[in-house]
Amino acid sequence: MATAVTAAQDPGEWAGLLEDVARTGRRLRREELERLRSYGDRAAQEGRGLAELVDERLVETGAVWTGRTVDGPSLAALRAAVAALATGHGRAYRERLQRDESGRREFVADLLSSRSDLGRLAEHAERFGLNLACAHVVAVADGDGYDLEDPLVRGVERQLLGRFGEQDVLLAVKHGRLVCIVPGGPGEAAALQAFAALTEGRRVVVGRPHSGPGGVVRSYEEARGALEQANRLRLPGQLLRAADLLILPVLLRDRDALEELIHGVLEPLVGARGGPGPLLETLAAYADSRYVAAEAARRLGLSVRALSYRLERIARLTGLDPDDALQRYTLETAAFGARLLGWPDQAGA
Repeated sequence: MATAVTAAQDPGEWAGLLEDVARTGRRLRREELERLRSYGDRAAQEGRGLAELVDERLVETGAVWTGRTVDGPSLAALRAAVAALATGHGRAYRERLQRDESGRREFVADLLSSRSDLGRLAEHAERFGLNLACAHVVAVADGDGYDLEDPLVRGVERQLLGRFGEQDVLLAVKHGRLVCIVPGGPGEAAALQAFAALTEGRRVVVGRPHSGPGGVVRSYEEARGALEQANRLRLPGQLLRAADLLILPVLLRDRDALEELIHGVLEPLVGARGGPGPLLETLAAYADSRYVAAEAARRLGLSVRALSYRLERIARLTGLDPDDALQRYTLETAAFGARLLGWPDQAGA
């Protein structure tokens, strides 16, 4: 075993080392161990598994030791030799994983960037198990300051990959937020539910499915925008879908018309005792409760009688009845727009 590279090709090298150790009782020298580590490293780079490598060496050892009495020094040398092979193999394996991890993170970052070269993304996608011709959805978890080395993020990644496989789920951090990329299909709902459950109760918003190299970033932008709007409006629910919030960009598309609606409908509430805040909160709770008075009162911590009094004040001040279907829609849209624009605190901003 004069050189590590020739050891696999020339069993006599390994056999000669074992025979020399058996004859002299010596330990393996430092340079011999290093050559074994180097050989294990080279074998890993060539794609050979550690089990295959060790089995090959043990077969050669058996051929040398057949019919001989094996003493302690020989066994110690064999253990040291196998350990050196494993060390070199493991070293190369870890380095390869680090390179793959670095490349994977760079690839995911490119997927989420609107400035990426879509042609290059499509070329690299197959290496990471993504077929960009298929639809993908992106989920974004609330919070900031996430880092891929955080124990929470590592734990989420480990559990998701363990359950769904590296070919199905990609995890990333973008602008400090945790992002999960999932292929559309039968396992989509389960993966998204698992991601939401693993984020310790933080709000998660899911973009719509989109295909093609630009589909991932499009879904991500939808989820990110919807998350920011859901937080601004303090919408209930931990797991939301951007598809359910498409009314928000519609309302914001004509801001002047929305502001006119808000002022025309809700301006009279400004003069109410205590200001418009409690009455706007009452409208929101009533709508979120599907206009069930008992449920809305429970959410607000009021009696049903106190809730009814607030609703009567709203009807008296605005001239619109929350229990009339058409007028209710006008009130709800105006109140929703007020939350969206931060009215009246940010009026004119």
